[in-house]
Amino acid sequence: MDEAKTIIRLNNVGKSYDGKTNVIEDLSLDINEGEFVTLLGPSGCGKTTILRMIGGFDKPTAGEILLDDSDISMLAPNERPVNTVFQKYALFPHLNVYDNIAFGLKLKQLPKEEIDKKVSGVLELVDLEGFEKRSITTLSGGQQQRIAIARAVVNEPRVLLLDESLSALDYKMRKEMQLELKNMHKRLGITFIFVTHDQEEALTMSDKIVVLADGKVQQVGTPEEIYNEPANVFVADFIGESNIFNGVMTGKMKASFAGAQFECVDDYETGKKIEAVIRPEDVSVVKPGEGQLTGEVTSADFKGTFYITFVQCGQYEMEVHCLSHYKPGTTVGLHVLPDDIHIIPYDMTINNYEGVIDGFSDGRGLYLVFRDFAFFVDAHKLYPDSRVSKGRLIDESGVAIDYQGKKVVAFFQPEDAEMSDDDKAGDVVGKIVSFYYIGDHYSYTIRTDSEIDYVVDDEDLWNQGDKVSVLIPKQKMKFRIKEEEEA
Repeated sequence: MDEAKTIIRLNNVGKSYDGKTNVIEDLSLDINEGEFVTLLGPSGCGKTTILRMIGGFDKPTAGEILLDDSDISMLAPNERPVNTVFQKYALFPHLNVYDNIAFGLKLKQLPKEEIDKKVSGVLELVDLEGFEKRSITTLSGGQQQRIAIARAVVNEPRVLLLDESLSALDYKMRKEMQLELKNMHKRLGITFIFVTHDQEEALTMSDKIVVLADGKVQQVGTPEEIYNEPANVFVADFIGESNIFNGVMTGKMKASFAGAQFECVDDYETGKKIEAVIRPEDVSVVKPGEGQLTGEVTSADFKGTFYITFVQCGQYEMEVHCLSHYKPGTTVGLHVLPDDIHIIPYDMTINNYEGVIDGFSDGRGLYLVFRDFAFFVDAHKLYPDSRVSKGRLIDESGVAIDYQGKKVVAFFQPEDAEMSDDDKAGDVVGKIVSFYYIGDHYSYTIRTDSEIDYVVDDEDLWNQGDKVSVLIPKQKMKFRIKEEEEA
C-alpha cells in the first residue's frame, strides 16, 4: 500500500483577532491527499477559523500553513488551488445554473467550448444534467447545495473546503446529501475538508476526524478510533452517548467504578485514578444479580429501533440502549464485557495553577498570589522543615529561606471546590463553558475573564453560559515549589 502523501500541513498555527484572546492556539495538523477530513467540535471551537485560514480568507497570527511543503499562509484565496463551499452557498440569484458554475471559468477567459464541456461534466457529477438554464431561485435547498459544489469543483481545485454546507437542509435531505458528498469525494479523488458540529455526520462521512475544543486539537483519528477509543473525556462525551464514571485501578486490568469491580483490557498501575467510558449500546441487561451491577429502571423511551433505558444502581445512573422494553420500577442486572470498557487516565493537570510567593507574615504564613486569587498558606506546606525565628522564616540550619518571588504550583480536586450563583460567595467568578455527567454528578468547567479554567464537581444541573462563583478549597489544596528547570 502506497504511503499517504501530506498535501496540507499546519505547523504551530495560532490565530488571535484582538491580540489577546487566542481563537486557535499552537495547532499542528497533517491532511493527506485525497482524504475526506472533518473538523468537528462545538460552536466557537475554532473549526471555521481553521478552514478560513486554509482557504486564505484569514491569515494566521502564528505558525505556517504549507501546501506541498510550500508556505501559503499569506497567499490570497485566488492564488491557492483551493475552493470553498460556504454555509449559505453564496450563489448568484440573478444568474442561471450555467452562469453560476461558469463564473470562475469566464474570469480565467477560457474558450467557450472548454467552459461548456466543464460545466456539462460537473452537472453530470452532481446529477443535475439539463439544469443549465434553470434559475437558481427555482431550485430546492439540496439542488442549490449541489450547484455550489459544482461551481467549486469545476475549477479543478486540489482541495475542497466545505463550511457546514449541509446545515441548511432538512433532516431527510441532509442524510441523502451526506451519502452524495461521500460518493462525490470518491469520484473526484481530491481532498475534502469539511466543517460540522454534527457528530453523526462526521462519523458517517469522514476518513479522518479532527475533534476540536477551545482552539486545540483533542484527538485525530478514523471514525472508529474516535468513537471506540476516545483520547479524553471531552471526546467521549461529545461523540455519541457515553456513561462516564470516576474510578481507580484495583489490579492488573481491573478497575473499580460505579460502586462495583470490573475487568477491562486497559492496564494501568494499581491505585491510579481513571475515568471509565462505556457506550450505552455495550451494556447488556441480564437477570438481577448476574451482572456487575443491579439497579432499578427509571425510564424507557422508544427511539424506533431501540429503547433508551436509564437504570439507577445505588447512587449511580447507567444509560442503556436495548431492544427490549423494561417498565420503570423493574429490577435488572447490568453486564459489561471487558472489551467494552474504555479506561482513560485521570487528567492530573486539572485545577493546577501557577503563582508566586509574595511575602511572609509571622502567624499567617506565606502570601501566595495567583492570576485570579491570592491568600496566605501555612509555610510548612511549602517548606516542611521551616520554622519562625524573630519574625523570619528559616530552615532547619537556621538560615533564612529565600522565598520571595519563588514560583509555586497549587492543585485542588474538583470535588473539593464549591459553586454558587452569588458573585460574592466565591473566590473567582466566571461562566460555565462546558459540562458532562459522571455517573452521580456533573463536572463543570468555569472560565473567568482572565481565561483561566476551574473544574468543579456538583450534583446540581447548571446551564452552559451560567455565571457562577467558585469557592476554592484552600485548606485542601496541595502545593509545591516550581523548580527552575520547569520555568
